[in-house]
Amino acid sequence: MFTRTPMSSNLLRPLTNPSSSHSLSRGLIRTVPLGSSRGLATANEPYDVAIIGGGPAGYVAAIKSAQLGLKTVCVEKRGSLGGTCLNVGCIPSKAMLNNSHIYHQTQHDLKKRGIDVGDVKLNLPAMLAAKESSVKTLTGGIETYLFKKYGVDYIKGAASFASPSKIDVSLTEGGDTQVEAKNVIIATGSEVTPFPGIEIDEKKIVSSTGALDLTEVPKKMVVIGGGIIGLELGSVWSRLGAEVTVVEYLGAVGAGMDGEVGKQFQKILAKQGLKFKLNTKVMGAEKDGDNIKLKVEAAKGGKEETLDCDVVLVAIGRRPVTQGLNLEAIGVELDKRGRIVIDDQFNTSAKGVKAVGDVTFGPMLAHKAEEEGIAAVEIIKHGHGHVNYDAIPSVVYTHPEVAWVGKNEEELKAAGVNYKIGKFPFAANSRAKTNQDADGFVKFIVEKDTDQVLGCHIIGPNAGEMIASATLAIEYRASAEDIARTCHAHPTLSEAFKEAALSSYDQPINF
Repeated sequence: MFTRTPMSSNLLRPLTNPSSSHSLSRGLIRTVPLGSSRGLATANEPYDVAIIGGGPAGYVAAIKSAQLGLKTVCVEKRGSLGGTCLNVGCIPSKAMLNNSHIYHQTQHDLKKRGIDVGDVKLNLPAMLAAKESSVKTLTGGIETYLFKKYGVDYIKGAASFASPSKIDVSLTEGGDTQVEAKNVIIATGSEVTPFPGIEIDEKKIVSSTGALDLTEVPKKMVVIGGGIIGLELGSVWSRLGAEVTVVEYLGAVGAGMDGEVGKQFQKILAKQGLKFKLNTKVMGAEKDGDNIKLKVEAAKGGKEETLDCDVVLVAIGRRPVTQGLNLEAIGVELDKRGRIVIDDQFNTSAKGVKAVGDVTFGPMLAHKAEEEGIAAVEIIKHGHGHVNYDAIPSVVYTHPEVAWVGKNEEELKAAGVNYKIGKFPFAANSRAKTNQDADGFVKFIVEKDTDQVLGCHIIGPNAGEMIASATLAIEYRASAEDIARTCHAHPTLSEAFKEAALSSYDQPINF
């Protein structure tokens, strides 16, 4: 599988840009884009690598390319680096998840811990400002520190292919320029998939972007889609006081999640106040003053029902961003879902042009995009690069967290693989009990004859951090016994990880 979000650029040759500054280089007047950290290549000196897109795949590829000694330029139209992840996705949502959890915990959990607090009030404008501060710090650091440190040229503008090696750029501040490069990496990422017949206005009917900027807590929110994004943002607003209902077409939440974990996850979220309507399809939405009437019915057909709410969050997935790149002019092939078709070295059907991240195949995950960006650049430099698609972790940053890597039971059953299960509950873990945070369990799936770890699934405190150990185990083809015989500090949550591995081939000690 291949995947994700690069950005391209090449050697800069001025077309027209009357409003921007210029500099002299080798007798030529060239456009110097704001944020450029060094002299740009001339028409006689194309870039080694041009990257279209400054998201996780693009900016990471640009840094790695420069570290490897390749003359590198990154073109990004957003105006700030970091892509969806840093600007309107991973980072701001985690800020809201963390701070809403603290607020909810202060309201409902501190008293039993012997902590008495006064009148607890939500200051939503301050919470949103804290989120924006985190975003600004991280996105600005890429441009002002990392790109400058490693000598990556940065052009703010929209890229379009003139040829496989030449890219026209419509500059954000006005005017145009052209970039030429020996190699181009497309890392333009993804955007919210619209729901047919429902117009997103980012005020009452919102995408994940609008859901991070609501200026008041809705009384009632309906989330269309029970995947990671819908559950995380639904959880945020539920903690802050909204009545949240999740409508999911499938019969389970958490697409890609192990079935047993998904069922437990839904039960825990329901206990926290979220409501679920599974096996349900959305038929349409109508605005009625300040309210929205969402029409739904059973997925297999049935009586129509109307859900009244203040805000609808559309979270049915994401789709690749390729519009405006002029890919047809250079013969880049797309599949039926609009993804760029690539081979096992990220090559597109256009010579010298690669694609990584959300814009191509595979799970739309920032860390996967980063790995592909690095691998693509290493292939350009050395002729080889590597991404292990069996060792890409996924995390849901609710509370408790859910994390997994490798195969789930449903996949192994479908493939006819003989496997064993090892589980250990956090209720039997001394640190989790002491912390009064013991919902969930660790689940190992191992190959029956060899004991090799095929998958690990965790629901519980700190799952997102703990999954790194399982990812490493899968990367190195470790056995469950390897993990169980490795000393884990006491008392820690990670002891549940050790004991789950032990229980897959023997018996756990503390349960």
